[in-house]
Amino acid sequence: MRRILAYLLRIGGSLAIAAAVAAQLQLSMQVEKDGKGEVGFVVQNFFSFFTIESNVLAAIALFIGIFTLGSRKIDSMAWTVFRAAATTFMVTTGVVYNLLLRGIELPQGTTIGWSNEILHVVAPAVMLLDWIIAPGRRALHSRALWGIVAFPILWAGYTLVRGALISDPRTGTAWYPYPFLNPHTSANGYFSVGFYVLLIGVLIGSVGAAVLWLSRVRRRA
Repeated sequence: MRRILAYLLRIGGSLAIAAAVAAQLQLSMQVEKDGKGEVGFVVQNFFSFFTIESNVLAAIALFIGIFTLGSRKIDSMAWTVFRAAATTFMVTTGVVYNLLLRGIELPQGTTIGWSNEILHVVAPAVMLLDWIIAPGRRALHSRALWGIVAFPILWAGYTLVRGALISDPRTGTAWYPYPFLNPHTSANGYFSVGFYVLLIGVLIGSVGAAVLWLSRVRRRA
C-alpha cells in the first residue's frame, strides 16, 4: 500500500511541478515580449529564484524516484542525500512562504495563482510525505547535512556575484531575486544581507537536520 501511494505521489507531484513551472515561465516570457522584450534576461532571472530551482530539483527527484520504486533494494547513499536535499529545500520554501509571504498580494497579470500554490504549498507537502512514507530510504547521519547545505551556499554566492556584475537592461539597476538580498536597498547594505543569508542558512540547516532525523526513524512495513 505504501509503495502504491508513493507511486501516486511521485507521478502526480512531478507532473504538477513541471506544469506549474512551465506555465509560470511561459507567462513571464509572454509578459516580457509584450513589454520591454528582454526575454533572455527574464528567463535567467526566473531560474535564479531559489523557489524555482528547488522545485526543479524536486521534480527531478520525484520523476527518477518513479523508477527506483520498482526495485526492492535500499536506495544508494548519493541518491538518498539528493532526495533529502530536495525535500529540505522544498519544506523550507513552504515554511517561509506560508509563514511570511502568504498575505502579500501577488502582481495581477504576471503570476498564475494555481502555479504559485503548487510551487509553494502542494509540492513541499508532497516532498515531505514522500520522504516519510516511500520505501527504500536509507538512514542518513548528521554528516550528510554538509551535502544538503552546499547548494544553498553556492546559490547565495551566485546570487550576490551576479547581482553585483549584471544590471537589468530594462532599468539599468542591479537585479536580485529577493529584496532582502539586495545590498543597495537593504537598510545596512551587505551587513543586512549577511544577516539574512545567515538566518536562511540556520533555517535550512535546521530543516535538513529534521529531515535526516526522519530518515533514521523506523517504520512499520
